Amino acid sequence: MSYNIDTSCKPEVKSFFDEATNTISYVVKDPASKACAVVDSVMDIDYAAGRITYDSADEIIAYVEATGLEVEWLIETHVHADHLSAAPYIQGKLGGKLGIGRNITIVQDTFGKVFNEGTEFQRDGSQFDRLFDDGDTYTVGQMQCFAIHTPGHTPACMTHVMGDAAFVGDTLFMPDGGSARADFPGGDAGTLYDSIQKVLKLPDEMRLFMCHDYGPNGREIRWETTVADEKVHNIHVGQGKTREEFIKFRTERDAQLDMPRLIIPSLQVNMRGGKLPPADEGGRRFLKVPVNTL
Repeated sequence: MSYNIDTSCKPEVKSFFDEATNTISYVVKDPASKACAVVDSVMDIDYAAGRITYDSADEIIAYVEATGLEVEWLIETHVHADHLSAAPYIQGKLGGKLGIGRNITIVQDTFGKVFNEGTEFQRDGSQFDRLFDDGDTYTVGQMQCFAIHTPGHTPACMTHVMGDAAFVGDTLFMPDGGSARADFPGGDAGTLYDSIQKVLKLPDEMRLFMCHDYGPNGREIRWETTVADEKVHNIHVGQGKTREEFIKFRTERDAQLDMPRLIIPSLQVNMRGGKLPPADEGGRRFLKVPVNTL
């Protein structure tokens, strides 16, 4: 698959860091217009209290309104397991189309079974406005954008390229953070390595924006790097590390990791496109806890 890359187009990227989940959301502005895209937004949850709030999303909304931007796309790089998406909430306030990778249907089928969802839960991706295939293009204003299928962390992971900026989701972390885990249902370490190689074949000057950063070894939180920097310095795949080396390390490392703190609410919400499960007859909504399943 070849991609039409224009690194002369340099979108303005505004970042929003959510300290509770170490997630970075983005507003990406077309340099030639007021059009923008929102990438990987966050809905706040007090899990112990079962309380949903929208402070993080409201910060994005306030920025878009204050700068006079027009939201054309709300992009989810994948079905997140560590935070809840606020895309429908932002869409209701600002408009735009909601997009995710076509393999959301695989994730929906897998976790529809995990959470014992009934037939009323649609597993066809219909909760989204656009399902992206590898190489699909779209525009934000006059800016040409495209999606690269980069599975391995999850089957539906996509890297979204907008001008000279690429939003890699959980495919890569900052060079000293390495890569994401590959042990979720549908994940695969070898597939993740192959996907990372797709990203590293982008132009060296391409800006890469992370979905998460955890400040390894106590450094300050960062989320922007370049393809060239990742090639040289990434501790998991840099300096030409082989597929076999990566699979061995990633598999051993993943076996030591706990499940993300918010995986249970996140998957139930995000596989629905950021919507909460339907209310019961009394108007109450519930999240399920599968026992000895994940």
